[in-house]
Amino acid sequence: MPKSRGRRTSSGGKKSVRRAPGPLRLSDRVLRQARTLNLQDRDVLAVEAWASGCLGEAWLGAGMTEREPEVLLCREVVGRASIKPSPHGLAAVAALERVAPSAGHSLLQETVETLSGSQPLPAWHATGPHRPVRAWCAVDVWDSERVLFIDYDGPVPHTLMAYIGEVGGTLVDKLALLEPQAALAWEGTRDEDEVPVPLAEEDAAEVLADLAAALRLTDMTWPRHDDEDVVGLRALAWARCRDHLPDWPEHRPLPDGERAHVLDAFAQLGAPAAEEADTVRSLAELFLDYAENYLSRGPLCWSPGKVALFLEDWLPRKAVLDQAHRLLLPDVLKRWVTFALAERGVKEPWITPVVTAIDAHVPAFRAAFDDEETWGPAKQIAAALAARDVDLTDRDAVDAAVRALNAERLAQQLMDRPRPPGS
Repeated sequence: MPKSRGRRTSSGGKKSVRRAPGPLRLSDRVLRQARTLNLQDRDVLAVEAWASGCLGEAWLGAGMTEREPEVLLCREVVGRASIKPSPHGLAAVAALERVAPSAGHSLLQETVETLSGSQPLPAWHATGPHRPVRAWCAVDVWDSERVLFIDYDGPVPHTLMAYIGEVGGTLVDKLALLEPQAALAWEGTRDEDEVPVPLAEEDAAEVLADLAAALRLTDMTWPRHDDEDVVGLRALAWARCRDHLPDWPEHRPLPDGERAHVLDAFAQLGAPAAEEADTVRSLAELFLDYAENYLSRGPLCWSPGKVALFLEDWLPRKAVLDQAHRLLLPDVLKRWVTFALAERGVKEPWITPVVTAIDAHVPAFRAAFDDEETWGPAKQIAAALAARDVDLTDRDAVDAAVRALNAERLAQQLMDRPRPPGS
């Protein structure tokens, strides 16, 4: 049977087949939104928030290797707005100019100047930037979360709020635009039984530097943080604080003298049995090592969330503990966090939840610690060396044992490799 080659119209020609339109590019949707929202008549803060949301969508949808997805969006919007000039196209470019990254700013600015020769600029374009006038920071007693408030004057007075968490690393968890002086009502929103998060007024430049540093670390997190409030206001927040971005901080471990002082002070709180003294001391050193490298706000800043991460994630993947260490670990950790928080001046009612968290997460620690599939490569090697009675403090012995272990594994891989037929 001959194949059909398409139906013919009454005039003898082939009937055209309509294909469903593909999804719109983000740049096309940006221009459509600019027209639908009547962007020219909005107030400038609403315009900045809208443009920030467009840039946030480009940032969230980009692959890990895409370095400048927001700049790419700006280029595409500029191209489309320039091909077919219109008031809403000019408004979209001018809106992006207010909050775009520095790398795209000059292109947007030049396009606004070009298009404004034949199109009317929105009234809000002439308004100056919002300027910070006051700032506050509220930090919980464990230094595991903080809330930043920056008050702005200008065309539309408002407060930019950022909630930053520190459990598992610095992360901007929430961003919001609030009424002016929203910080002054902050403490009144807290219940008496909630963890205290006292508020203090601080220099606006320092608070903006804190926000910029937190945004930098948040941007490095993968997969990208997809909270809609953060995505929507991320570019706006960056535009407000980018000029205050500090240099990368240097990791400064405790000096040997201060480290010894901390460990000695802990040891003086209670004398363990003679046969347990070395184990208790080595556990305290382990806790301090972890805290120095992973507690971003300081080696004594423990909280329930940080206890959970330590017991359920880091210890099972990284640490090699013998039976004596595992047996004493829960009680010694309770003493350690009590000591650490007391040193920071945390009151007893807020030390108790941290100690209680240890009991809550020890069962998960014990289950995960014995699951070899959760072990990291370093722990796997250390466990193999310990099983051979290699002294892990002897560098030469460790190097020799690792070479032997690698040779054995290579030989085993060769033996397990399938042989060709007839060999």
